[in-house]
Amino acid sequence: MRLVLPNCLVVAALIILVFGTKKLRTLGGDLGSAIKGFKKAMNDDDDSAKKTSAEEETPAQKLSHKE
Repeated sequence: MRLVLPNCLVVAALIILVFGTKKLRTLGGDLGSAIKGFKKAMNDDDDSAKKTSAEEETPAQKLSHKE
């Protein structure tokens, strides 16, 4: 079964009738902030992983310079 424009419009109209426009705006804002928070956490995790790997390389480099 293909989703064509008329079917999508009917589904959208039903969702608006069930939830209402105010609730949908609130849900949209909450979803957007959740995605933004998730992306920020992923970037923070990547940054901390890079810092950790840089700190792990430093003692090995110090030993090689002493020899």
